[in-house]
Amino acid sequence: MKRLAAVLLGAIVAVPVFAQAPPADVVTVGSVSTSPGSTIDVPVFIRDTSGSPLGIDQPPGSRIQSYSLTVNYSPASAVQSITFTRGGITQPLTPAFESSPASAGQISLIDVFDENTNLIPFTSNAALPGNQVGTLHVTINPAAATPSVVTLTLDATLTQLSNQAGTTSETVTLNTLTLVNGAINVTTTIPALSTWALALLAIALAGIGVALMKR
Repeated sequence: MKRLAAVLLGAIVAVPVFAQAPPADVVTVGSVSTSPGSTIDVPVFIRDTSGSPLGIDQPPGSRIQSYSLTVNYSPASAVQSITFTRGGITQPLTPAFESSPASAGQISLIDVFDENTNLIPFTSNAALPGNQVGTLHVTINPAAATPSVVTLTLDATLTQLSNQAGTTSETVTLNTLTLVNGAINVTTTIPALSTWALALLAIALAGIGVALMKR
């Protein structure tokens, strides 16, 4: 009996213990639809997940007060112009540092906020996709094919969240950050009806209604 107990104890000790990954915050790029030549706003969100290394539920000095959000868009030829600005809960804040570097097919938004004077008011565990923090302002090339899709892919290396001091970061590599990509669906423009066309349509519909009532 003692030998059996010793064998069972040894088996329990031999079972490997796997460290559970911490909860991950989430960065999401929205998906929208528009037509060639139009300008559309695409929201970008951060979900502050409780229990992650950084968050509004963490003590001072461990809040999400800095982010680097990099979006790769393709095909680049379908985009006539694009800018990336603060939006949602960060729009009224004043950053201590802000930059939006861009190159062909890629644009970023980098912000750092002072925690004491410009705390980012995240809602912990908000319903996905979380709180809006930025906006992509995109003008589609008038010559863009329809239907087509412009993919908006978050760069897994350059996209990260940090505290104000930059001493703690959340990244895909660390399994503390999840990225959700978006897209712009380019569709055919539906011509707007003129006033006369709308009036004729109303008359036609009224005539159909009267005809149906007489049956």
